[in-house]
Order: sequence, then structure tokens, then C-alpha cells
Amino acid sequence: MAAEKRVVFRSSWLPWVLLAPQVTVIAVFFFWPAGQALVQSLQQSDAFGTSVEWVGLENFRNLWNDETYLASFWTTAVFSVLVASLGLALSLMLAVFADRVVKGSGIYRTLLIWPYAVAPAVAGVLWLFMFAPSVGIVSYLLREGGFEWNHLLNGNHAMALIVMAAVWKQIAYNFLFFLAGLQSIPKSLIEAAAIDGAKPWRRFWTIQFPLLSPTTFFLLVINVVYVFLDTFAIVDAATSGGPGKDTAILVYKLYYDAFKALDLGASAAQSVVLMAIVVIFTVIQFRFVEKKVNY
Repeated sequence: MAAEKRVVFRSSWLPWVLLAPQVTVIAVFFFWPAGQALVQSLQQSDAFGTSVEWVGLENFRNLWNDETYLASFWTTAVFSVLVASLGLALSLMLAVFADRVVKGSGIYRTLLIWPYAVAPAVAGVLWLFMFAPSVGIVSYLLREGGFEWNHLLNGNHAMALIVMAAVWKQIAYNFLFFLAGLQSIPKSLIEAAAIDGAKPWRRFWTIQFPLLSPTTFFLLVINVVYVFLDTFAIVDAATSGGPGKDTAILVYKLYYDAFKALDLGASAAQSVVLMAIVVIFTVIQFRFVEKKVNY
């Protein structure tokens, strides 16, 4: 087996100079805000920050006694499972179809990539207009088909709306990686399986999908982070957490308590809990799910 090649720097200070810009960015935009949130979660202050009182873990104890906050866990769980599973499944299906297109493949791929360029807030507004109970084209077609759509009154309709918007926004990102993964699989493997009599469906599940496991694992981690942190703008633009609190996921509940209820201590505690949840899920995925990945 060939020896591992390592890069050796002539100067001991050069690696640190090369790392310094990235370390500075991470420290300023991640560790410093995270540290501030941790300190503020142990304090209680007024809306203007003029009076600060050290309360220890009281903010965290109050969270577990807040029924609306506990309900947001279930809302987030349903939302995250639907968005991650539907997003990965649909993007993989589109990637498989696009990989088989011979003529006009560039056009198909370009059209499928476009949604990723749309800002999350814009995506939420687009889907809100399409499903608006009074003027939305989709809600009109649903009424003509005998289905009364109204996400302003029905919590299930509101959840479906933000799930569709979030999946549509992320599907282009997933599609790019799945398509790249499919194109990196040697065609000789597929051709050999076809010669042996394997049908397309069997070739996909026995050859292509196992070889896509590193890509699938990576996208699973990215989608979990996306659902927990990057879907706030979609929820805010499409439903504002309503009707009631039926679509108030954790990140939206954090925003509402911080900037509308002006409860800075509780919102800081929620941010710490949310950060811990994302870290725990990521560790679990790397600890257990990665074992099933074939590199």
C-alpha cells in the first residue's frame, strides 16, 4: 500500500497564517455570538438592555414550563421529517431522470437549479400567493376540484404550505449533488449489470444508490441544519407561525419571543437549546448513520 503523502511547510508560521482568515471569520461570526447567547441565557434584562439581572438557569426552567415552547418541538419534528425526506426523495428522483436525458440536458438542469437562487423570504411569498385562499391560482383550482383550501384557518394546510415551500427551495441544492454523484459512477458498472439481465430499478438499488451513500449522508446533515436554522424566512413570509401556533417551529418561536415579545433572556435560552439540538443531531448522524456509508 502506498505511503500517505503529507504536505510539509518550510516555515512553522506559514500554516497558521493561512488558517488565520478562516479562524477569524469563524470566531467573529460564530463563537462570539454563541458565547454572547450563552451568557444572555443566564441573565434577565429589559427590552432596552438598561437593567440586567443574573438569574442562572431560571430561563431554561421557564422554557420547560411553557406549553407553547414544548408544542413547537413537535411542530419542528413533523416539519423537519417531511422536508428532509421529501426533499431528498424528490431531488434524487429528478437527478436520476436528468442523468438519463441525452438531448437538452443542459436546459433541464438549468431549470431545476433556478429555485436555489431564490431568497427564502421570496420563496415563502411566492407559495403564499399561489395558495392564497382568495386570489391564489392553486387554491382556486383546488376549490374547483371540490377541496376547500385555507391555510389561514387550517393548521394542516399551513404546515403543508411551508413544507412545500421549504422543499422547493432546497430541492435544487440536493439535485446538484445527487446528479454529480450519479455522473461519477462508472458507466461500465451499469452496463455490466444490464448485460447480466438486471432491470433498471434493480440496477439503481443494488449499484447506484449504495455508491451514492456518501452524497446522501452529506445531504442528510445539510438538510437537518437547513430545516432547523434556514427555514425561518419561509415560515415568517408564508404563515407567520399561524394559524395560532400551528407552524411556529423552534427558530420562529425564538424570533417571536426575542423581537415581538421582547423576552431577551428566554429567547437567548431558546437559541442555546436550538444550537445544542443541531449539534446533537449532527453528532448522532456522524456516529451512527455514517457507519452505513460505503466510501
